[in-house]
Amino acid sequence: MGYILQFIIGGTILVCASLLSKSKYLFLSGVVTLLPIMTLININLQMQNMSIADFRITQKNAIFGAFGAVILISCIFILTKWYKPSYAVVAAFIIYVLYMIGCKYFFS
Repeated sequence: MGYILQFIIGGTILVCASLLSKSKYLFLSGVVTLLPIMTLININLQMQNMSIADFRITQKNAIFGAFGAVILISCIFILTKWYKPSYAVVAAFIIYVLYMIGCKYFFS
């Protein structure tokens, strides 16, 4: 039940972020605007349900995940200048997957 509540909270925040943003890039700027709120909610939930050691591992993984999100969004934004949006998203996702596999391989 807790995961369902977290999913609803996260989805609601993303929808609100999209609706509240006034930028040309509605979804991107909305996510960037309210991402700190989602982070605080997530940290609070993690601290209640994890030991200190598990929380430190999660922090390390979150840093790599955050860089991965930046890479994914940046690649989509940059690649849409040269390719159709659907190709840009697929290429950016492939780059993201390679980054995440590299992080898991090199830092585990």
